[in-house]
Amino acid sequence: MKKFIFILVLILSGKLLAQEPFYTSFDWQDIATAELQSTSDYSSHVLDHDMVIEFYFEGEDLVEYFLEHLVIKLDSDEAIENYNKVYLPYSTRSEIVVNKARVINPDGSILELDDSKVLTSTDEQTGRKYKFFAFEGLSRGSVIDYFYVVKRRPVYTGNRLSFQMGIPKKKVNMEVFAPSNLEFAFKSYNGLPEMEAAESAAGKLHWKLYVEDIPAIEEEEFSAYGASKKAVVYKLERNNYNNSTGFASYKAIVKNLHPYYYEEILEKQKKALRNLIDQMQLNPNAELDAKMRELERYVKTNIFLTEGASDKLSTIENILIDKVADEAGIIKLYTALLSELKVEHELVFTSDRQDQKFDKEFEAHNFLTDVLIYIPATKKFFSPGDTDSRYGFPPGYLTDNYGLFIKTVDLGGFKSGLGQIKYVDAVGAERTIDNMMIKVDFNEDLSANRIAMDRSMSGYYAMYIQPYLYLANPEAKESLLESFAKRLDENAEILEKSFVNEGPEFFGVEPLVVNIEFNSEAFIERAGPKVLLKVGELISEQTQLYQEKLRTLDVENEFNRTYERTIEVVIPEGFQVTNLEDIVIDNAYEESGKEVISFRSSYELDGNILRIKADEYYRVNIMKKELFEEFRTVINSAADFNMVVLILEPAK
Repeated sequence: MKKFIFILVLILSGKLLAQEPFYTSFDWQDIATAELQSTSDYSSHVLDHDMVIEFYFEGEDLVEYFLEHLVIKLDSDEAIENYNKVYLPYSTRSEIVVNKARVINPDGSILELDDSKVLTSTDEQTGRKYKFFAFEGLSRGSVIDYFYVVKRRPVYTGNRLSFQMGIPKKKVNMEVFAPSNLEFAFKSYNGLPEMEAAESAAGKLHWKLYVEDIPAIEEEEFSAYGASKKAVVYKLERNNYNNSTGFASYKAIVKNLHPYYYEEILEKQKKALRNLIDQMQLNPNAELDAKMRELERYVKTNIFLTEGASDKLSTIENILIDKVADEAGIIKLYTALLSELKVEHELVFTSDRQDQKFDKEFEAHNFLTDVLIYIPATKKFFSPGDTDSRYGFPPGYLTDNYGLFIKTVDLGGFKSGLGQIKYVDAVGAERTIDNMMIKVDFNEDLSANRIAMDRSMSGYYAMYIQPYLYLANPEAKESLLESFAKRLDENAEILEKSFVNEGPEFFGVEPLVVNIEFNSEAFIERAGPKVLLKVGELISEQTQLYQEKLRTLDVENEFNRTYERTIEVVIPEGFQVTNLEDIVIDNAYEESGKEVISFRSSYELDGNILRIKADEYYRVNIMKKELFEEFRTVINSAADFNMVVLILEPAK
C-alpha cells in the first residue's frame, strides 16, 4: 500500500546523560531444555519473541534502534522449507548494525552462523537488494535463534507492531526506551494487554509488555486478517523539557498538510491549468457527477502516475509540462483542478481496513496511509492514487472505515485546512449489480440447449472492464466476450456475441452489457425417458464457504453488492418438471428489522414457460464473528442453487 511521508521538525534541547543503547548489552540467552523439547499442533512455533525500540540521541540527532529476536522451533519438513531463509529489513534508508543467528539441533549441538551465511540478493526487475540468513543443516526439532538491530530515522508520530502470526508464540516481550524528556503513549488492540511503565534507568524512560501463550491467527475467507492481529500502536506524546505536545495530533498534521497539497498557483501555472481543463471539454451544463467522471477519466488517462517520488514529480508546474506525477503530485493536481473549477471538496486520509482499522480515539499517523477525495455535493469519493478505481467507487477496503476529512476554509482571504474525523460510508449494494437474464431452449432431440444470456454489470463489477474496453484489440475483446459463455461450458458453440455500453463514458451511468447466444450440451443429461437440466449451473460456479474450525475473525467483505438472476426455460412439448420445489431457497438475516443479507430463489410456471428468480444481496460489509453462520448460510445458498437439477419427465 502506498504511503505518504509526513516531515515534522522536533525541537529538543538540553544535554542528556550519556548512555549506551540497550542493544549493546543484548546477546544469546540459554534456552531451557523443556522449551527445546516443547511441541505444538503446528508445523512450528515461537519459543521467544523480543522486540525492543530505543529512541537515542547521537550528538544532536535523534535516531531509532529496533531490535527483533526470534527463537523458532521447527517441527516439520514444511517448517524447515519455510525458514531456511530468513529475510532482514534491509533498505538504503536504514543500517543493520547487528545480525546474529544460530541453530540448536535436537542433539544439543549449536552452530553459530558466520558472516558468510548472511547473504545479499537483488531483485532483477526492481533492483531492490535483500539480506537474509541462510540456515543449513536443519532437521525436525531444530531451533533457529536469531536477532538483528536496525538503525533508522525515528518513527515517533505513530507506528504499529503486530504480535500474532500463523503459528503460536510461547513468550513475547516488547520494550521501549526513550530519553528521559520524551514521553510516549501506547494503545493495544484485539485483546493485547496494555504497555506499562517500567523501572527507568538513568537518563531513560522505559515501558514494557510481556505476554505468554499468544495463539496463532489463521487466515479465514472474508476476513481482515492483518487488522485482526493483536497489536500495539505507539507515538511520542510529550517533550517534558519544554512541555510541548501534539507531535502526532491531527490538528498539527492538518496545519502542515493543507498548504502542502494546496500549493500556491502562479499565473503562468494557472494558464496551463486552464488549458488542461479546456482539453477535457467539460460540458458546462452537465451535472457535477458527469463533470467529475470526465475530469477523473481525463487525468487517469493522460497523466502517468509513477511510484517514484521527487520534488519534480510533486510540483504542479512540472506535472503540467511532463504529464508525470507521483502520488503527492497527483493529489496536488486534483486539488488545483477542483479549486480552479470551484468544486467544493475535502481530502480524506484513512487506512486499509484489511490492515488496520482507523482508530478515531487515538490520533497517530500510522492510520493515515491512504488518500481519497470527497465531493460533499454528490456525497461521493474517488481515489486520486488508484488508477484502476473510478469516481463514486473508491477502493472498497478504504470505505466502511473512519478517516480524517480536511476541508478548506476561507477566513478573510486566508485559506487553511479544518480537520474532522468522519465515517467513510461504503457504496450501497444497489449501485453494484450483476444481473443475468437467461433464456433456455432445447433442440429437437433434447440433446443440447440453445442459451441466450444478457448479462449487465455495474459499479465495482464493471469498474475493471468498462473503462478500458476501448483499449483492447479486436482479438482480446472477442476472447473476453466468449469467456462469459466459456466459463459456463468450455465447449460452448458461440452463435452471437456483443458488448453494449462499452465506452469509458458509460461507467457509472449505464451498465456494461454482454449479449451472447450459444449452443451447449453441458447442462443436459438423459436418464431413460427423463431429461435432467442442470439449471443451477447456469449462474456460474458459486463460492462454497467451509469452516471446519470455530470461526475466530469477523466477516469482512470488500464491497456491498447485488445479484439478480432470471432464468426462463422453455419446457419441451410433452414434458413436465416434477421437482419444482427444489428451486425454492429462502435464507436471510435481519438487523434492526431490516434485511441486510439475503438469497432467495423462486419460480412461476406459465404454460410451458418456467421462470426462475435467484436474487442475492449483501448490504453490509462487516459482520461480527458470532454471526458467521448466518453469513455462511446465505453465501452457501448460491452454491446450493448451483446443484439444482430439474427433472423433466414425459407428461402423463
